[in-house]
Amino acid sequence: MIAPGALVLGAPLVAGFVFGPSATAGLLAGSIVSGIQVAISASNTGGAWDNAKKEVEQEKSRNRATLDGFKVNPKDYDDAAFEALPGAKEDCQDKTQKDIYKAIKRHRELKEAHVAAVVGDTVGDPLKDTSGPAINILVKLSAITSLVFGTYIQRYHIWGGV
Repeated sequence: MIAPGALVLGAPLVAGFVFGPSATAGLLAGSIVSGIQVAISASNTGGAWDNAKKEVEQEKSRNRATLDGFKVNPKDYDDAAFEALPGAKEDCQDKTQKDIYKAIKRHRELKEAHVAAVVGDTVGDPLKDTSGPAINILVKLSAITSLVFGTYIQRYHIWGGV
């Protein structure tokens, strides 16, 4: 954390004292525009991934209730048993068998989707909880540093001043 802190606090000072107040203003404008965009993007992306996992889990719960209504455990059906279900046949007329087949098929799809959603949530939680808010703080620190040292930068930069 020392390196990012030194970069945020030091960049406006170095730019100001070496290149002048206009360079500090340009650095601030660029850091504000890009930093705010990245912070908002990180927070929204993390929230979207978190919500995606919640949505998949709700769908899994609804599908589980359907399977429980049929008194079916999808773990009892390996690939061969799954394909041997009567509902897997195109000419099957039994609606219950077709519904059981669809529910088990949906369970398998949601199982894979849940694994992907958990991975996304693992990345999304730090984005929305730490990275996005931290970038906002870094932008504010850079602006405050420039504001506090603004008079010194104007007077003592190496290309002019007093």
